[in-house]
Amino acid sequence: MSPYWAVLGARIRTLLQYRAAALAGLVTQFFWGGIRVMVFMAFYRSTTAPQPMDLSETISYLWLTQALLLLLPFRLDADLRAMMRDGSVAYELVRPTDLYWLWYARAVAQRFAPALLRAVPLYLVAWLFLGLQLPPNLGAAAAFGISLAGALLLSAAISTLMTITMMWTISGEGIWRLLSILTMFLSGSFVPLPLFPDWSQPLLAVQPFRGVMDTPFRLYIGHLPAAGVLLNLGHQLVWTGIFVLVGRLILARGVTRLVVQGG
Repeated sequence: MSPYWAVLGARIRTLLQYRAAALAGLVTQFFWGGIRVMVFMAFYRSTTAPQPMDLSETISYLWLTQALLLLLPFRLDADLRAMMRDGSVAYELVRPTDLYWLWYARAVAQRFAPALLRAVPLYLVAWLFLGLQLPPNLGAAAAFGISLAGALLLSAAISTLMTITMMWTISGEGIWRLLSILTMFLSGSFVPLPLFPDWSQPLLAVQPFRGVMDTPFRLYIGHLPAAGVLLNLGHQLVWTGIFVLVGRLILARGVTRLVVQGG
């Protein structure tokens, strides 16, 4: 496992150097976060129907979404994308490592480091001035932390699967755009999943993308009981295993059919 830990650590250190980009993204996320909060405040003030989440819970959910937006698997690894285009991916194929876990380690770093750079300052400011509440108790905070780790593993598995599809598509543009929109919609990034229609809740509860954002955020605000963290973590890990298995099967087929550009 040491080569993969080395790749993970090196990639995280590299990504943590992009502080200017993180600052620019942070300003953008504050802007859009404020707009989204105002939209939902208008919604709550215009309805008398009971909602599954109160306004304060929804505001916390929205700011958590903004803080951890880069946890979502909606970007391809730019370096691997370039390798697919210029043929240098051949060097990846001859390394004495498991190619899937090599790319998975890169995906974990790509999801973790940029999200960390933005999440900490945005969380602090939103907590101090913008209505983000602390977890209701230590159990909820611990459940959130555990579930967030599961979300990172799941998101990395989805990202790795997108990377593998570039063996056929080269650019990966189509699958990236389709899967990113699907993930954002079904993870609760656009609208918190409890606010979806009642008839859709059983389907939303079993689909994989809720594990990337909705599950940890609802544990954070106490909307899901902290005692159920193991069940929710199990949901995340099962879907992570499914994405890993599918990714490995596709990769095994892809490396036998890959034609390097220019040769």
